[in-house]
Amino acid sequence: MIDITVRDEVAVITLNRPEKLNALTEGMRRDLAAAVRAHGDGSARGIVVTGTGRAFSSGEDINQAVDRSLLDEVELFHDLTRAVLEARVPVVAAVNGLSVGGAAEWTLCFDARVGTPGAEYFWPENHIGLSVSNASSLLLSRLVGGGRALRLVLDSSRISAEEAQRLGILDEIVAPDALLDTAIGLVHRWTLPGTATGVHLRLLRPSLEEVERAFAAETEAAKEVEGSGIAKAGMDRFVNRDR
Repeated sequence: MIDITVRDEVAVITLNRPEKLNALTEGMRRDLAAAVRAHGDGSARGIVVTGTGRAFSSGEDINQAVDRSLLDEVELFHDLTRAVLEARVPVVAAVNGLSVGGAAEWTLCFDARVGTPGAEYFWPENHIGLSVSNASSLLLSRLVGGGRALRLVLDSSRISAEEAQRLGILDEIVAPDALLDTAIGLVHRWTLPGTATGVHLRLLRPSLEEVERAFAAETEAAKEVEGSGIAKAGMDRFVNRDR
């Protein structure tokens, strides 16, 4: 469900579960973190992550997660963010469509996010009874400002590609057939011979120390919603919504 190719010295990681809108299973999240680490050591000039079909990813596969520990689920997402921030090369999201929940949150730590006109962002956790993860409690505010971040999460409403670009979530919108070329071209431009990109990634990315503090706070929030029962009730509603 994850394809990895190297194109023009850039590792392209593609979520390939289009029949489920690239919903992320436990195994997919482990494989994604491993793939980012495998190519983030400098063996590739950079990494591009994209999806197959009409979604980048619909986020956590709640049908599989409903009977699992929420804390385990949250930690899997946190490790995806760690893997990106530990990478020694640029990591770019090529957002080909709908990006939801934990997948949308994951892209916030990327060094750039390029989208198509059909890209959408959606954080539904609040209305399901879940809490956000991936250090998005820090990273979303860093991108759009605290007040806007709060509104996006509490409203649980979809935002279009144009709105995402206006807010600073998407850096660029391009035609679908230009998406991968644009993302790969960005990596090439940032990694020309003689550039000090590795140094600036370390200087300008959010520090792992502050991200780990956000992880710890989000883990405590996950304990609260799990302990109260609202998370399980919300996931059950979601799983049974069409039955």
